[in-house]
Amino acid sequence: QVQLVESGGGLVQTGGSLRLSCAASGHTFVTCAIGWFRHAPGKEREFVSAIDWRGLKTPYADSVKGRFAISRDNAKNTVYLQMNRLKPEDTAVYYCAADPWGTASLSSRDYDYWGQGTQVTVSS
Repeated sequence: QVQLVESGGGLVQTGGSLRLSCAASGHTFVTCAIGWFRHAPGKEREFVSAIDWRGLKTPYADSVKGRFAISRDNAKNTVYLQMNRLKPEDTAVYYCAADPWGTASLSSRDYDYWGQGTQVTVSS
């Protein structure tokens, strides 16, 4: 079992930055891949980024590539999503999720454990 808690969301102006954190509990965290997904009103949930258990595989959605950066600190059981040059279209609830197989998949179906989400709102 892995429990996940997101934090760091908030209201920011266009061009601003936020850093989201995903704190995990559970002894299997270090072997899990962690993914970030987002869900905006009226849209389907979409993949944002992921990181494998070693921190070597870090895919990004095209819409955030070059602006967002994912990292992990296994000693702190935490994964971070640094979001820079934010745009209004980044507004969504952001969720982190854990995949015990550690593959950094782009598909939400591969993730077994989910956090409650944190709201990110980017004003124009």
